[in-house]
Amino acid sequence: MKNAIIGKKIGMTQIFDESGKVIPVTVVEAGPCVVVQKKTIENDGYNALQVGFGDMKPQRVNKPQKGHFAKGDVAPKRTLKEFKFDDCDALNVGDIIKADVFAAGDIVDVCGTSKGKGYAGTVKRYNNATLKATHGTGPVARHAGSMGACSDPSRIFKGKKMPGHMGAETVTVQNLEIVKVDAENNLIAIKGAIPGPKKGTVTIASSVKKA
Repeated sequence: MKNAIIGKKIGMTQIFDESGKVIPVTVVEAGPCVVVQKKTIENDGYNALQVGFGDMKPQRVNKPQKGHFAKGDVAPKRTLKEFKFDDCDALNVGDIIKADVFAAGDIVDVCGTSKGKGYAGTVKRYNNATLKATHGTGPVARHAGSMGACSDPSRIFKGKKMPGHMGAETVTVQNLEIVKVDAENNLIAIKGAIPGPKKGTVTIASSVKKA
């Protein structure tokens, strides 16, 4: 991974390019993030950096977390994420990562927690077809339908698309383009939509599979 940063989704807007074309963008408050811990091959078996984002009141930090932050001599952070950078030796504990690690034109992957939709049926959750809304259908127009054979195997197979909790899961959108970077105000404008609600925490990382 070349570059990565943690941020907070602000919302969507639109900006205009040089030719006057409208570009829909999502604005993210990216950083500043601080390096909280450094993982090494000698101690942990791999190289990585643990990065913190978002200030946290000291009275809301439990004892194990307090010791963890005190060891790195950094202020308590609300969100901690681990990134495997290509060159982990370039950064040390306490170093600050700002929005200027990215530039306009960079292709990135954005990961966040999608909006929760509550308990949903199969029509909404998996786009199942409904029964025809005519005579004889009865009160089962939006039901899931057959669950499978009865006598053998006498159970529902794993993976059957059933009603249940929808949304509120980790979603990654790949190959999004960074349109603008405002390093002074820690803002990044990303073309298109990204997962999660406003004020939701997201991670922006260099694209793994560039289109």
